[in-house]
Amino acid sequence: MISTESQKAVRFRALHRLPATAGAPIEAGGPGAFIIPNPWDGGSARILAGLGFQALATTSAGFAFSLGRRDGMVTRDEVLAHCRAIVEATDLPVSADLEKCFGDDPGTVAETIRLAAATGIVGGSVEDASGDDRHPIYDSTLAVERVAAAVEAARALPFPFTLTARAENFLHGRHDLDDTVCRLQAFAAAGADVLYAPGLPSLEAIKSVCAAVAPQPVNALPGIKGLAFSVAELEAAGVRRISLGSVLSRVALGGLLAAAREMREKGTFTFVDQTTSMAELGGFMIAPRKQPGIA
Repeated sequence: MISTESQKAVRFRALHRLPATAGAPIEAGGPGAFIIPNPWDGGSARILAGLGFQALATTSAGFAFSLGRRDGMVTRDEVLAHCRAIVEATDLPVSADLEKCFGDDPGTVAETIRLAAATGIVGGSVEDASGDDRHPIYDSTLAVERVAAAVEAARALPFPFTLTARAENFLHGRHDLDDTVCRLQAFAAAGADVLYAPGLPSLEAIKSVCAAVAPQPVNALPGIKGLAFSVAELEAAGVRRISLGSVLSRVALGGLLAAAREMREKGTFTFVDQTTSMAELGGFMIAPRKQPGIA
């Protein structure tokens, strides 16, 4: 049975233990964290859905790599088309990595949320990274105004859109946990549903963030070398949602690199013995539609 966008939205909020009505009080506690893996195309989305994951999230870097570009070099229209493709690949709730929502001003942020919601996604993110190397993080006042604009746009939708607000300090060389916590608390006060500070340097830092913003759900990223904490460790720290960013796409591309280098440098093909069978992969994919008149 194909779910409606509203049904997916309610299912997605339930995974976070968020109320079905956006903006309603959050109940503290509740069991477990869930993994929300990040496909980069329809095929990877089909595989992840077939393995039993309950929701998916897009990855800006993984998608950019699939186009032969660097992260941040994709247009809003391209991202919206990509969101629609991921939504159409499965019946799972999908949350979108919308980067900085493709503009500095709050009005553009709100417009991006509205346009993204029209693709079928039921959640999305807004971050405080500016894309300007000279000033990589928006000042706090503007960052909060941008989140507030995203919240207002999300609340005006006809279904309960789950908005994630991201504090990007640690991905841009600003190792200031106090400022990161203050930003996340301000984003929560502005109405964000989920909070996320990618790149936190330790499990203790993650635990501190979760405690500081409780009962708001926190997303964690175990996708940095040396910081691949287990689900059990992240749950114990207070994390509700676990995403991987571009990691899965980089694992796949790493396999391609290793195979290509073996062919080019050694003239051998030992990697063939490690490949997944056509039958197994085909089992995850949508069967071709029969043509009229063909039995």
